[in-house]
Amino acid sequence: MQNLRTILLKEFKSDFRNPYVLGGAALFLISSLFVCYITVKRIPSPALWVALFWIIVLFTSFNAVAKSFINETRNRMLYLYTIVHPATFITAKSIYHTTVMVILSGIAVLVYGTFFSMPIGDPWVFAFSVFFGSSGLAIILSLLSTMASKAGNNLTLLAVLGLPILLPLILVSSTLMKNAVDGIDLSVQLKYMFVLGGLNVVSFALSIILFPYLWRE
Repeated sequence: MQNLRTILLKEFKSDFRNPYVLGGAALFLISSLFVCYITVKRIPSPALWVALFWIIVLFTSFNAVAKSFINETRNRMLYLYTIVHPATFITAKSIYHTTVMVILSGIAVLVYGTFFSMPIGDPWVFAFSVFFGSSGLAIILSLLSTMASKAGNNLTLLAVLGLPILLPLILVSSTLMKNAVDGIDLSVQLKYMFVLGGLNVVSFALSIILFPYLWRE
């Protein structure tokens, strides 16, 4: 538990000392939303509104999370390998990136809702889809960025691996969000909420299982 807190503190301090990655991700997010606003002006369809939102959040997550391990030097990773259990390390990374993505997604909701107003029928389910959708993106990309770093920081590999794996998560999140905007009854939504929560749990479990093998390389 102490090592987990230490790694989390290291991540926060590292990004506060060198805020270019997070600042760049936030700038990308705001710029994308503004370009959509001046180009589209108005989005009449809830389906289009939800789709555009998740496209922007998806590419923001690549900017914010995917470069995490790329910024880690080989010497630092070797040092961490000797003092931290791999499960602790990937858990700390996942928690940190989840925090970052939830904050960025919250900003996206506020700015996006300001630019393109859309009445939301079920705010609680809407918040559920944003939280678990963004946290799922963070967990999956935390593991995939490890693979990219082991392949010589190949961001092309990250994109090729990431998009097919993230597709089910995005599909369920966008369906749940659209139903929340439409105000569909909670009894219909429960199955999507269960699947979305299950995808997060399975993604995290796979990270815990697979990361030690990557950690040894």
